Amino acid sequence: MSSTRASHEMATPGRARTGRWRARWRDRLVVSPLQGWALVGYGIWNVLVFGLVVIAGSLISVGAGLVLLPLALVLLRHSANGARRRALAWTGIKIEQPYRPIPQDVAEASGFAGRISRLMAQLSDVQTWRDLAWTLLDGTIGVTIAALAATMVLYGIYGFAIGISWPALAGHGAHEWYGAINVGTKSGQSNLPRWGTFVTGAAYLVGGAYAGPALVYLHVRLTSVILGPTADARQAALSHRVARLTETRADAVDTQAAELRRIERDLHDGAQARLVAMGMNLGAAEALLDEHPEAAKALLVEARAASAKALTELRELVRGIHPPVLADRGLGDAVRALALDSPLRVEVTVDLPGRLEPAVESAAYFAVSELLTNVAKHAQAHTVRVDLWYGAGRLRVTCTDDGRGGASAGGADAVPGRGRGSGLAGIERRIGTFDGIMAVRSPIGGPTEITLEIPCASSSAKTSTS
Repeated sequence: MSSTRASHEMATPGRARTGRWRARWRDRLVVSPLQGWALVGYGIWNVLVFGLVVIAGSLISVGAGLVLLPLALVLLRHSANGARRRALAWTGIKIEQPYRPIPQDVAEASGFAGRISRLMAQLSDVQTWRDLAWTLLDGTIGVTIAALAATMVLYGIYGFAIGISWPALAGHGAHEWYGAINVGTKSGQSNLPRWGTFVTGAAYLVGGAYAGPALVYLHVRLTSVILGPTADARQAALSHRVARLTETRADAVDTQAAELRRIERDLHDGAQARLVAMGMNLGAAEALLDEHPEAAKALLVEARAASAKALTELRELVRGIHPPVLADRGLGDAVRALALDSPLRVEVTVDLPGRLEPAVESAAYFAVSELLTNVAKHAQAHTVRVDLWYGAGRLRVTCTDDGRGGASAGGADAVPGRGRGSGLAGIERRIGTFDGIMAVRSPIGGPTEITLEIPCASSSAKTSTS
């Protein structure tokens, strides 16, 4: 038994090397040509998108362009984002989306004026014009590179097919060229021996096997140069991020100081005062114990009640700092506990890969707590849905309610009670400490959907529950 196991263990590395070799050549001879053909198809589609954008832009003067151009720009961005996704999936090259965000007031504007404002915001974005240039270049230079990656291996296989069918071709007077080889003439003669097609086909196969992946990689690199952010855009994004992190760090320091003052005040006015009163009652009971035992007993009862209240207040204080259920069970169960305490009907869906970073869990927990409190106070809602999801290194929290809408993270109230006093600005500052972002979609009349995204790391196996 032991010798059989040893032989199996010795054979396993050999099998693994063979499997890797087969996978590598499968990618070279099959996957890369298929990717090349796919890129040719996408390149032709991009030329059509380019033409559609140009035609739609030329029709603005007659009014039809105001309807067609936004649709054409949606197709343009969809094509560019598809190329970014393929680059990451095929070569591991990540191409960022350097689009300038549309201001919230413009995004939420309605009517004809809102449509024009959104269109102008897209046209003023430099990356929109870079995307348009990419569609034209991808349909010309990109298709040429992709066609080479797609056809070299197939042309090599075609050489072997010609070599095998050589007698039939020559016997029937076929006139066929393969590279520089004239396979047959009308007289049945050829200018090179039959084996020349096999040699040439093998050369194309080997060349395609090595050049195909390189050509696909070259295509992706050219795409990344045009669709990726420019140096100025990277510098602007970096400066914006530094400014935002500086602001959020100051907010975090202020928040921490305010939290410490709150804890100090709660201890001073609550548990500390009760402990002092309990000590005074115990001292008085000690003095009355011999002469007035009934009065001493009453004081001891008061002291016991004060100790119970002090313990309750301390537990509430600890729960406000870091809830025990969050530390013991994780973010999903902690949010479910919040849902049970809410006066509304709350549905919670959790799709998290185990535990997240403790600081991120705490920030997300208190953000959800503030969102549920805000909905209960101001939204006039009946049901709330909270979704927790993790993917691509980011925690996403979505809170949706069927209330009256009008929520805003800004300073002005769209609906009384759902703006400045909603606590959304505080939530944005809280998650901003972790470079998180918040998106609010809350038209008048509802529904309201608030999405939080926090970059973070995860650990342990994935769990998905509802």
